[in-house]
Amino acid sequence: MNYKKIFVRFSLVLGLFLLFAAFKPSENKVEGNINVLIKTSLGDIKIKLYNETPLHRDNFLKLAKTHYLDSLLFHRVIQKFMIQGGDPNSKNAIPGETLGEGGPNYTIPAEINRTVFHKKGALAAARESDLDNPLQASSGSQFYIVQGKVYTDSLLKIQGARITKRTLFAHFVSLDENKHYLKDYQRYVKEEKADSMKYINDLFDAKVEKEFPNVAQYKFTPEQIKAYTTIGGTPALDNTYTVFGEVYEGLEIVDLIAAQKTDKNARPIEDIRIISVSIIP
Repeated sequence: MNYKKIFVRFSLVLGLFLLFAAFKPSENKVEGNINVLIKTSLGDIKIKLYNETPLHRDNFLKLAKTHYLDSLLFHRVIQKFMIQGGDPNSKNAIPGETLGEGGPNYTIPAEINRTVFHKKGALAAARESDLDNPLQASSGSQFYIVQGKVYTDSLLKIQGARITKRTLFAHFVSLDENKHYLKDYQRYVKEEKADSMKYINDLFDAKVEKEFPNVAQYKFTPEQIKAYTTIGGTPALDNTYTVFGEVYEGLEIVDLIAAQKTDKNARPIEDIRIISVSIIP
């Protein structure tokens, strides 16, 4: 009897149970989309929340109703990528303070859905990395809005290959006999401060591909391809982070926030504050 496999399966089931226990899903069916207004110090952003991701939708509504996000900062801004907020530690943060570790004492089970993806304006949940968070559970409060860029068909194929390799790598290093590779990877990222894909590519070519020779390549849907080659987005995040809404008014404000000057930690030099988040009647 393979006790290792039984233990891994038990651990995954236990992990899922604990995640769902930490966040109780809504039992109510919602007809039509619910819209919210994010009022910022640089302008208003209106967002449609997806019913395809009810746990994340209901959590964001709870945050809005309890004013949890009011007065927080967009603490991480990267042009042609995304703008991120929702860290409660940012409310009274001093200039230059490192942010991004705060949140409520629960996570949300992943609701990754191929029909909603990281096109420009997508609202998605931040989370810990796959290596520390293999079930891809989302932060209870931190979110980001995609700015991204426009891709060509050939660049999209490269992104698809990256998604495939990252997914397999995370699975590979989760196995007991491969734990030392995880430590090597973490040391590499910390000491070399280089693109983590170099380590992943090298290990993939040397070992991972041999262990999973017949794995299917991740492929973007026609809808994804159309969006990424016209309005743009961040396709590399697909299949790994939960998208739960999209901007329908105020994309120019997202662009404006993304264009602000930042420090070495990608925090805007001048604070960009979320004044309030409210449900649009």
